[in-house]
Amino acid sequence: MLSATPNPILHYIQNQLLNRTFTLGPAQLPLYQANGFDRALLIPYFGVLAILAFYGFHRYALVFLYFRHRKRRAAEAAGRFAELPRVTVQLPIYNEQYVVERLVESICRLEYPRDRLEIQLLDDSTDETCAVAEQAVARCAARGEPIVYLHRTNRHGFKAGALEEGMQVASGEFIAIFDADFVPPTDFLLRTIHHFTDASLGMVQTRWGYINREYSWLTRVEAILLDGHFVMEHGGRHRADLFFNFNGTAGVWRRRAIEEAGGWEHDTLTEDTDLSYRAQLKGWKFTYLPDVECPSELPTEMNAFKVQQARWAKGLIQVSKKILPRLFRREDIDLHHKVEAWCHLTANISYPLMIVLCTLLLPAMIVRFYQGWFQMLYIDLPLFIASTCSISSFYVASQRELFPRSWYKTLFYMPMVMAIGIGLTVTNTRAVIEALLGVKTSFKRTPKFGDALSGKTQKKKYRRKVGWSPAIELMLGTIFAAVTVYAFDMENYLTIPFLLLFVVGYWTTGLLSILQGRFSRTKVKKGPATPASSEPALNTAGN
Repeated sequence: MLSATPNPILHYIQNQLLNRTFTLGPAQLPLYQANGFDRALLIPYFGVLAILAFYGFHRYALVFLYFRHRKRRAAEAAGRFAELPRVTVQLPIYNEQYVVERLVESICRLEYPRDRLEIQLLDDSTDETCAVAEQAVARCAARGEPIVYLHRTNRHGFKAGALEEGMQVASGEFIAIFDADFVPPTDFLLRTIHHFTDASLGMVQTRWGYINREYSWLTRVEAILLDGHFVMEHGGRHRADLFFNFNGTAGVWRRRAIEEAGGWEHDTLTEDTDLSYRAQLKGWKFTYLPDVECPSELPTEMNAFKVQQARWAKGLIQVSKKILPRLFRREDIDLHHKVEAWCHLTANISYPLMIVLCTLLLPAMIVRFYQGWFQMLYIDLPLFIASTCSISSFYVASQRELFPRSWYKTLFYMPMVMAIGIGLTVTNTRAVIEALLGVKTSFKRTPKFGDALSGKTQKKKYRRKVGWSPAIELMLGTIFAAVTVYAFDMENYLTIPFLLLFVVGYWTTGLLSILQGRFSRTKVKKGPATPASSEPALNTAGN
């Protein structure tokens, strides 16, 4: 018998279950008979689970492709330039007061003939960054570095607009791009440029590293999430010769590939992915160099991390609406490429589906309980495993590839990786819905403080506003805490670990958003660079 509850919705569900007729089968066991209420509930419930399971199986497929094509690792450059080509390095920034000097100094340390190098600092800033950036450029230019400072008085097109305007005055045959928080190794250009001796190659992407990976448990989780993208997604797609994307930074473009693809366009928030697909549809090849690691800085606050993830989620849906119709009309592109592009660009639709699942989970759990444990084991459990366990296996595989001697240490973080992924559903759902409805928003930068290695206190400037999402996250966490108690009371122990992920995920993202948005963090410890890294630049990035 279900325990009494004051909740009117739950009370209605219980009445629907209790006020029905059960018949006896041959073994004198009650046989469940579904009614219209149950079907109206379970059809969308299983529909959502099936779609989430589909994207879960896609993660398994990427891991499979990665290991199936392990022999097709990043190839050495096909040849070497007898005379190095001219390269323009573009540095788009917007209000990056705390990291712009580090950026300029690191770029000016790149090993490349100075008569073949041009550096553009593309500044859209509206605060003190302008003075700091201009002074940094002046110091380096006085030393003979080929660097220029270009400041715009408007943000038309945001980052894409800045890159496009910079190209109008750029002299390089190849364009390297770095965001404000990146600290590339000094031999970055020499290790990437010779791949362009292949005349069909349009872009080279390198793997991101993280100078503040050990800053906090949050940055460790973020690093694991991004490692999955750069190892399994990029690695699997590149090895299987499928479409993959430029990540907006730490890569080099052939200028002609950009121009033939139509140039930088700013009708999506992920202009890098948009240009990548347009260029590949024009026939340009891309290559990925996982052994070339380019250090960067992870967001150290939950609000900043949520802004970054929401921008990416919205941008990919925007690109899917723009690119997929063109892609599917192309008869010269095989089905495998089309399906993979669909999975890549639409994967973020899982966020609003997770919200729907949150709404249906409790009533569906009650109905499924009365239908019997056996049905739950052979129907619900496989779908849950496909949609959730694929996440942990995906990220564990990436950590094992990166850190073969210490990967097992990351197992401790897997529950938090899954929980934080769930906690992002509120802000990312809003972003996805805005993209589907065609709602335009500005490009919201991810604030970086530049103190991850210096031990300084974080600055209040550039902190993101808390907003309304933490309240919803805390409410959802509380609801799932009540559902967990209910599942325990009904001895439905199988669902409790899954439910706890929702509780921890929503409470963590909600509480951190409020606390980090209201209070400054105290002095932090000076943490080591990315573990198991062979890049010496990581050890000197903060100097």
